Amino acid sequence: MKKWLELLATAWVGVATHKLRSSLTILGIVIGVGAVITLMSIGRGSTASILSNIQSMGANLITIRPGASVSGGVRGAVGDVRTLTMEDAEAISQQVSHISAVAPSYSSNLQLVMGNQNMNSQVTGVTTNYMSVNNMTIALGTFFSEDEYYRGAKVAVLGSSVAQTLFGSANPIGQQMRMGTIIVNVIGVLESKGAISGSPDDAIFIPLTAMQQAVAQPRTPQGGHIVSSIALTVSDQQYAGNVVNEITSLLRTRHKLSPNAENDFRIRSMEEIASTLSQATRTMTLLLGAIAGISLLVGGIGVMNIMLVSVLERTREIGIRKALGATERDIWSQFLIEAAFLTLAGGIIGVIVGWGVSWLIDKMGVMTTVITPDIIILAVSVSVGIGLFFGFYPAWNASRLNPIEALRSE
Repeated sequence: MKKWLELLATAWVGVATHKLRSSLTILGIVIGVGAVITLMSIGRGSTASILSNIQSMGANLITIRPGASVSGGVRGAVGDVRTLTMEDAEAISQQVSHISAVAPSYSSNLQLVMGNQNMNSQVTGVTTNYMSVNNMTIALGTFFSEDEYYRGAKVAVLGSSVAQTLFGSANPIGQQMRMGTIIVNVIGVLESKGAISGSPDDAIFIPLTAMQQAVAQPRTPQGGHIVSSIALTVSDQQYAGNVVNEITSLLRTRHKLSPNAENDFRIRSMEEIASTLSQATRTMTLLLGAIAGISLLVGGIGVMNIMLVSVLERTREIGIRKALGATERDIWSQFLIEAAFLTLAGGIIGVIVGWGVSWLIDKMGVMTTVITPDIIILAVSVSVGIGLFFGFYPAWNASRLNPIEALRSE
C-alpha cells in the first residue's frame, strides 16, 4: 500500500510541476467527454420524446389502413386503394375478441373559411368512439355526443394547430365556419399531441354522418361505405398479437383474397411503431456518441504526446531512480498512473461540463435531453481507458531506459 501511495505522490508531482501543460492536456479530455455526454443526452432525449408522443396516442392502439395496389409488378403507395369499409369495422367489433372499442374514420381535404381566414385542412369524419380509442383529450368545449352523431349534426372539434390558425387567441367555441359546402359550429378544441406523424393537431373532426353530407363518401361495388382507416383498442396488451392475427384472417376472408394474394390492408400497432422508432433513435444516439468520441480520441493522442515529452524531459530523473533501485515496473507504473490521473481528472470535469450543457439545452427548450448513469460511466471509463492506452507506450519507453545512458543525458 505504501508503495502505491509513493507512486501516486510521484505522479502528482509530475503533473503539478507543469501546471499549464497538464491543464491543456486535461482540457482536451474535458472537451471530448463533455461532447460525448451532451450529444448522447440529446440522442436519448429525442428517443424519450418520440416514445412519449407515441404513447400519448394510446399504448394499446391498433390502426388498420388500406394496403398498396400492385400493377404490372410495381407496388403503389400504401393507401392508394380503397379496401376498408364501415362493414369491415362492424365485423371486427362483433367477431374479434379482446377489443375494447372500434372507430372507423373517413378523411378528406376541404377548404375552411372563417372570416378572412382561409386554409385547406384534413377533415375527418369519425364516430363517438374515436376520441377514446386515440387517447385524445378535450382542452375546450366538448366532443360530439351519440345523439349528435346519429342526427348528423353539423358540429366540429378542432385540432390545436387549426384552432390557433383560424381563431388565434380568440375562443372558437360557438363560432361558425364554412367547411366545403356545409357550415359547422365549433364545439370543442383538442389538447395538443405534439409533432408526431398523424397528429390530430392539424385536423378537424366531425361526425361521420355529417361527413357524408359534406362529401360524397365512396362505396365499393358491393355497396359498402369506404373508410380511410379503422382504429381500435385492445383490452389488454398481451392479446395484441392474437387480435392482429384474428383481424388479418377476418379481413382476408371478407375481401375474398386467395391464399397466395397479398393483404390489401396494413395493420400497425403502437408497440410496433415504438419499437421501430426506438431502434432508429438508438442508432442515431450511437452515431452521435461516435462522432463525439473522435474529439476524445484526439484528446488521448494529446495525452500520449505530452507523456512522451515528459519522459524525454525527465530522463535523468528516471536514471537516478533506477540507480537507487527502482524497478522497470515502478517506472512504468509511475508514468501510467500519471496518464490515468490526467484523463480521470479530465473525465470528471468533462462530466460536469457535459451535464451543465445538457441541462442548459433542456431548460432553454432547444430540445429534450436525458442524462442516464450509463452515459456518465461510459464517458469516464472511456476517458480513463484512453489514458491507459495512450499512456502505455510512453510509460513502457520510460521503463526501458538504460540507467547509465539516462544519467549521462543533459
